[in-house]
Amino acid sequence: MEGKEHIYFAAPPLPYYLESGESFHLPGVQHPSRKHLGMFDLILMESGQLFIGEEEQQWTLTAGQTLLLLPDRYHYSVKPSEEKAHFYWVHFQSVGEWQQSGQEHANLSHDEHYQRFLTSPYSLHLQKKWTLPYPEQAFRLMRTLNKAGGERQSSAFWTQQQTFEELLRMMDLRQNEDSTSPVVTLAEKAEAYIKNNYRSGITSKTLTEALNFHYNYITRCMKQVYGMTPIEYLTKYRLEQAKLLLLKTEWPVADIALHVGFENVPYFSNCFAGQIGLPPSKFRRQYTT
Repeated sequence: MEGKEHIYFAAPPLPYYLESGESFHLPGVQHPSRKHLGMFDLILMESGQLFIGEEEQQWTLTAGQTLLLLPDRYHYSVKPSEEKAHFYWVHFQSVGEWQQSGQEHANLSHDEHYQRFLTSPYSLHLQKKWTLPYPEQAFRLMRTLNKAGGERQSSAFWTQQQTFEELLRMMDLRQNEDSTSPVVTLAEKAEAYIKNNYRSGITSKTLTEALNFHYNYITRCMKQVYGMTPIEYLTKYRLEQAKLLLLKTEWPVADIALHVGFENVPYFSNCFAGQIGLPPSKFRRQYTT
């Protein structure tokens, strides 16, 4: 099964390296089954085939392909290897929030989850199953990771984390524009437009004119990638900026509402209370008194 699922990691902080290795499967050998591993498992195929599943999804991995298995899912062998297979693996963890496209993190509500992504300076985009554009470069990095495991721990730590981050950068879809789907590309352009113009009157018409796509298509793309319509994203982002101003300034609530793009102050207060759980004035007082 070849899907277009993406995994997003809010950054900073970047995911951090735990351990890595390589495996050689002879015909008849199966990948071990695991449940709720508690860490991400990245597989990079150098040769052969690997038949692996995660919950209801199943894949056949071939040379030059990668698969990112999630920490809170059931992973299993679909069937034994039919030929010799050689692959690398990396276990890593994420301190920051993460999401799978079209889904919310299992331990977070919709609002809690997207607040982290809205305020994060960057989000790392990895495709769940991917064909490496430069496989030899990835394998070289994996060999460096594994070799560092035999060094003194004090020096191995920095070598491994730096090498792991180089691997993430190579796999980040934002660094590989040719590999990024049109849906993700348009959603990111809409996101950038909203963040750069949130104080002005953004409408379906202005978005359509700015991005040269029909508003309904822009909406579908943003729903698929971020789980929100453009207007929902705009409102959420304005409220996050309002929160920062309430904490960093002594501006009146009405001035903050107008500054972040709300023309109606009572409407701003209602939106703020609905999303944050407190009216703006009470939100400010709980951190300043």
